[in-house]
Amino acid sequence: MPPASDPTLTPPAEEAAVIGKLSTLDRFLPVWIGLAMVGGLLLGRTIPGLQSSLDSVRVGETSLPIAVGLLAMMYPVLARVKYEEMGHLTGDRRMLWLSLILNWVVGPALMFVLAWVFLAEYPAFRTGLIVIGLARCIAMVLIWNDLACGNREAGALLVAINSVFQILGYALLGTFYLAILPGWLGLDSQDVSFSTWEITKAVLIFLGIPLVAGYLTRRIGVRKKGREWYDDKFAPRIAPIALWGLLFTIVVLFALQGAALINDPAAIVRIAIPLLAYFGIMWFAAIALSRAVGLPYDRSATVAFTAAGNNFELAIAVSIGVWGVTSGEALTGAVGPLIEVPALVALVYVSLWLRRRWHWAKTSNPSPTT
Repeated sequence: MPPASDPTLTPPAEEAAVIGKLSTLDRFLPVWIGLAMVGGLLLGRTIPGLQSSLDSVRVGETSLPIAVGLLAMMYPVLARVKYEEMGHLTGDRRMLWLSLILNWVVGPALMFVLAWVFLAEYPAFRTGLIVIGLARCIAMVLIWNDLACGNREAGALLVAINSVFQILGYALLGTFYLAILPGWLGLDSQDVSFSTWEITKAVLIFLGIPLVAGYLTRRIGVRKKGREWYDDKFAPRIAPIALWGLLFTIVVLFALQGAALINDPAAIVRIAIPLLAYFGIMWFAAIALSRAVGLPYDRSATVAFTAAGNNFELAIAVSIGVWGVTSGEALTGAVGPLIEVPALVALVYVSLWLRRRWHWAKTSNPSPTT
């Protein structure tokens, strides 16, 4: 990755570098997701009794095959998190506090507003969108951060923090935004059915298990083989498992959601509009605020992409675990990556353009502990 302060990189070279650093799987991710959706729709129309077959063995309220797909989505991501970077919490406090406020105050609140503005008449989609807003990005953000020449160490730190925060606070925030806050504001949320325990259980299973497994994998792997081997060889080798898990889950979701989508194809458009608004508002607010508080470009980009991205894997897992695989909430989570990937790739180019156009604070040390 070229250094974030390199002024010699021309715009064409930057664009070539962005595309070149994407693997074939990542480069065509929207295509794979689209094909998974189409494949799922065809599968649902050609295999009768698919849902009863999937439900024959369950993990909690989730069928075993889908549970395996959800766990496969999460484990490789959490095995890549540099948990050792958590010790740098006393480092760049401006970056840390700005990221925490954007991720855990502004982001969920903004998604709540957008959900009620755009999807007030569609309670399942509205709830699914709020669930997405609570799931802070711990996966693809590392790719966007690298492509935008962000700070890798800072990205690892913020991802590690978000992982821990989601275990500790996701269910409580879900209860607040789905039940308590609508009541305070006089909004009719009687059509939303959930329990705090069901959300907690889904998070513990589909985030807690892969988080523990990922932490132990990294700790043991680094100790036995060294950090360079783990980060450069092992982690890239298991990374595609997450994509295959996501695609498998999307195939199943759309196989079971086929009839609803055929009857209402505009549902995807309804979900896409608030998501696009969210990505744009969060990213531009984060990059502007980071620059305003004096962060250099590389850390500003890291804060911006961490704030704008969402953990759709967790949102899908929670939606399936709480409301079921055929729910509108689960469909909303499945549509999310299809919208997020091209949106954030576009923002990578915007980020590189702003690096040249705006004046940024300088830093002599790229680590997040200066």
